[in-house]
Amino acid sequence: MASSPKDAAVAAYVTPTLHFLEVSMFDPHIRCMYRHEYEAIQKSNCYHNEGHNAECYFGDAQYMLAFGVVQLILSQINNFHNIQWLSVVAAFMSFAYSIVGLGLGIAKVVGNGYIKGSIRGISTSTTGEKVWLVSQALGDIAFAYPYSLILIEIQDTLKSPPSEKDTMKTASIISISATTFFYLCCGALGYAAFGDKTPGNLLTGFGFYEPYWLIDFANMCIVLHLVGGYQVYSQPLFANVEKWVSVKFPDSGIIHKDFKLKLPLLPAFKLNVLRLCFRTIFVASTTIIAMLFPYFNQVLGVLGGIYFWPLSIYFPVQMYFKQRNVEAWSLKWVMLQSFSLVCLPLTLFALVGSIEGLITARLK
Repeated sequence: MASSPKDAAVAAYVTPTLHFLEVSMFDPHIRCMYRHEYEAIQKSNCYHNEGHNAECYFGDAQYMLAFGVVQLILSQINNFHNIQWLSVVAAFMSFAYSIVGLGLGIAKVVGNGYIKGSIRGISTSTTGEKVWLVSQALGDIAFAYPYSLILIEIQDTLKSPPSEKDTMKTASIISISATTFFYLCCGALGYAAFGDKTPGNLLTGFGFYEPYWLIDFANMCIVLHLVGGYQVYSQPLFANVEKWVSVKFPDSGIIHKDFKLKLPLLPAFKLNVLRLCFRTIFVASTTIIAMLFPYFNQVLGVLGGIYFWPLSIYFPVQMYFKQRNVEAWSLKWVMLQSFSLVCLPLTLFALVGSIEGLITARLK
């Protein structure tokens, strides 16, 4: 169905706003993870040299700033189509640290000689505390599948034939199956290895101390993964905002003119004033926010509770109705609407619990 001029105008204003909200939430989280990983590498070496009970504390501001500088340079890549190599590197790094975490979990369980934990989960002093922890866990699970934010942008980079739809369907099935496998195995083995003392992040929470070089390698893989992840989530935002500004000011020479820049030992590349200014401000602002945002798991739950239902459930269901012309009150319509309505209170439950966890962590 062709869009009307009014629909196109609305989309031109709404799309950059949605992307800004989505990526603004994710980028501080990515930087927060980056801070944890570099600090974990330093602590791993410290614990190895000084003992597992040593007080190892390291500042992290310089690493956050270094990450910001790297992202500032990479953000000047023209568009999403030009970062295929970075996405491939990030994917390999993801597999590498997941396999390391899985292997260390298995080794820990075997070394213990028995499985810790129970079917009831982590012990709590009150029923209310258990309810909050369950809600936060649901928020973390919701955050674990954020690919819906960049699905269209990724599909837009695919070549055809075969059709982009078929390629994306196959890729989605494979990726969801693989990530679910690693999520379940790492989560279950982590709990089996540590029980109630399971850290929120197995590699940075120091359930594992040795071999320290392998833990360093896994955390460095996470750092490289986050470098690529930042760009994968940011580039669609950059493209949408810059396209909107270009359409809004079609006669502006500053916005539309490119300048060639040649640095020593590097090939010449085009530099645009709009791209340089907007992306620099964006990267700098998210760097500052991330340095002030110290909470990890609680933030995951809040983000998952905010975006999961509207972006992963409601809009896809409504788009399917429109695309397939599903009749109201047909069996398929009732089933999908029921699925959407069931997911809504679960997502709200996760959001409320995660906000409670964030407030509790802040007041401690």
